[in-house]
Amino acid sequence: MSDKVSDGTSGTVQPPPFEISVSRQFLPWLVEVGASLAFTTYQVGKVFWIGIKPDGRLELFNRTFNRSMGLYCSSQTLYLSTLYQLWRFENALGAQERHQGYDRMYVPQTAWTTGDVDIHDIALDSTGRPIFVSTLFSCLATTSETHSFAPLWKPPFISRLAAEDRCHMNGLAMVDGSPGFVTAVSRSDVADGWRERRDTGGVVLHVESGEVVLDGLSMPHSPRWHEGKLWVLDSGNGRFGCVDTQAGRFEEVAFCPGYARGLAFVGSYAVIGLSRPRGERGTFAGLALDEALAKRDVEARCGLMVVDLRTGDAPHWLRVSGVVEELYDVGVLPGAIRPMAIGLQSDEIRRVLSMAPGDAG
Repeated sequence: MSDKVSDGTSGTVQPPPFEISVSRQFLPWLVEVGASLAFTTYQVGKVFWIGIKPDGRLELFNRTFNRSMGLYCSSQTLYLSTLYQLWRFENALGAQERHQGYDRMYVPQTAWTTGDVDIHDIALDSTGRPIFVSTLFSCLATTSETHSFAPLWKPPFISRLAAEDRCHMNGLAMVDGSPGFVTAVSRSDVADGWRERRDTGGVVLHVESGEVVLDGLSMPHSPRWHEGKLWVLDSGNGRFGCVDTQAGRFEEVAFCPGYARGLAFVGSYAVIGLSRPRGERGTFAGLALDEALAKRDVEARCGLMVVDLRTGDAPHWLRVSGVVEELYDVGVLPGAIRPMAIGLQSDEIRRVLSMAPGDAG
């Protein structure tokens, strides 16, 4: 049994473009942890916000941003990478304010035009500066007031910065407000070389030392530092777990029934994004995940899975069906019940006005 929400027009003969369904206890779990969720899909260029309506039903809200990818979330601020820009959204509502029943209204306030540098993971450092992975240039970078981006760090095996997506560096874990670890699909130093090493070439690197702390992974993504541990998705093998950085060992916690990308935490739970592989010749094809799914007699899923870190069980889930088959990132919005955002494709953005405190009467 599950709650379902369709994105389509009732009464038409055409099926909705996508449908969201959730497990029976998914919404009570959101209430229990006191948070809402967001996730991105570059496939159809959308950001989704998942909350709860006043009557207790699932709230599904989405906005269109071309090639929505990396997502950073807090209660008040969002960062989103798109095809050629990095956006910052701010919540325009006070603690007791509501807009059409929503308790968060994220308004796009700032956009950096980066060009198509293929931004994947995004985070903020201790000063509030955005740090992101430029996968195209195989480096960590930040925004620039005068250029597309300012490079900060590259893996030691990358000989120079070039727009060649050499190793498909994609993930970033912050530790104490600084870049701590990154993931890459390979250690290739030639254009697009990572595609030849998708099965076992994946690595986790320590940023400060440049050393590889774990290798032998298959297309790893979304490293995160949580409760003193480094967590990572071994996407091509369908594994979620933590890394023993001293021993160079991966400790599996749960199997992911889909291509896993996007990882966020709320308390003792992990929220993981799942995608369906792209067919026989796509980037996801021919990975060990295919065999692992067949062994468990299940097809790959698209959606979110919630893993209890204490047990490794996945008691709650959200599934997406229809035209949406691939997700990239996941975020947790602590304290939010029913979030929404202002988009750029209607006149609504012209009418949403807010005024900062000032000295003028």
